[in-house]
Amino acid sequence: MADNRKEMERAELHRTIWSIANDLRGSVDGWDFKQYVLCMLFYRYISENLAGYISAGERESGDKSFDYAKISDTEAEQAREDLVKTKGFLSYPASFSKMYAWVQKMMKI
Repeated sequence: MADNRKEMERAELHRTIWSIANDLRGSVDGWDFKQYVLCMLFYRYISENLAGYISAGERESGDKSFDYAKISDTEAEQAREDLVKTKGFLSYPASFSKMYAWVQKMMKI
């Protein structure tokens, strides 16, 4: 009985999530919507990974209040060479919020 209830709840959750996704994407084709979402998730992952890496390093160096996400892109540019050597990429602090705004505009959310 409990397993049946759990399956019914899971199915209802699936229907609800699918309905929300359909509402969000509006008239955008499902494949295009998936591309936007996957790209945004990937970029968010690498942005948060880099921000955590840099913030942890600065905190270990003694700046307990440092937060990479709150510095300017100009300040981030100063660390470009070292970051590309150590992490393989550079993500500017304001880039994720700009990309998110672009996705919202493209999807007319």
